[in-house]
Amino acid sequence: MKTNSIKLLALFFITSLTFTSCSSDDDGDDHDHEEELITTVIYTLTNNADNTDVVTLTFTDLDGEGGNEGVYTPALATLSANTTYSGVIQLLNATENPAEDITEEVENEAEEHEFFYTSSITDVNISKDDTDADGNPLGIETTVVTGMAGTGSLTVILKHEPTKPNDGTSAGAGGSTDAQVSYAIAVQ
Repeated sequence: MKTNSIKLLALFFITSLTFTSCSSDDDGDDHDHEEELITTVIYTLTNNADNTDVVTLTFTDLDGEGGNEGVYTPALATLSANTTYSGVIQLLNATENPAEDITEEVENEAEEHEFFYTSSITDVNISKDDTDADGNPLGIETTVVTGMAGTGSLTVILKHEPTKPNDGTSAGAGGSTDAQVSYAIAVQ
């Protein structure tokens, strides 16, 4: 009876994981790419004109898919209209103590990763400021330019083994999705 309970708990845990990064490569190399759990995605935007104006968008889902819903903090983030922000994304596995910074692994394996950013607000433009060793966009560092007021979402997708170069869209890049979050934002 105890063995069945342990097996059931293990099965539940495995199926409840929401985000993983660095899945095994199929290219036949001998390097072991261990899967990492991503529980937290933090996107920090700093107003270039006023470094004290910092907007931090956070998504946390410690128990993974199938458990409690993930939490977005704040529920609605406010950005200033007609403003340029410098952005930095951070991925964490907060089930570890201290939390493991998965961003470092993404950066070390930059040729195998790319972030994609889109906004449903037409007057919000996001560009990637960093590249991998081959000169292709990575997207840990970004520039966000807001225009006129509006309310909508800002979606961040991390792709593993996308086609590089690509057309700049997550759909056109292929690969597998390691993480995807959509923050609610208002430009005022």
